[in-house]
Amino acid sequence: MKILIDECLPRKLKHELPDHEVKTVPDAGWAGKKNGTLLRLMAGVFDVLITIDNNLENQQQLASQPVGFIVLRAANNKFSTLLPLMPRVREALTTLKPGQVIIIRENNDE
Repeated sequence: MKILIDECLPRKLKHELPDHEVKTVPDAGWAGKKNGTLLRLMAGVFDVLITIDNNLENQQQLASQPVGFIVLRAANNKFSTLLPLMPRVREALTTLKPGQVIIIRENNDE
């Protein structure tokens, strides 16, 4: 699976997905691109976007996109905060479909 990690997330997260082809937005040469442009650039190149942008769902028509989305909801975007979420990210990748949004929260009780 080809995965793009949003630029607002730590680059080190890509090492937590060793079974996939993973790039960060800067790795892809798309740093600073707005969400709509980023989604257009991703189409046909990547299968999944992992982000912490909680407004993405409100800003874009995600259901019609050819990629799936994993949105991390955590207190901050530090690697140490997000690392415990990565086993659930890996699990979500096994079922994620294009246009689907899976939200992974820091606290399962939310």
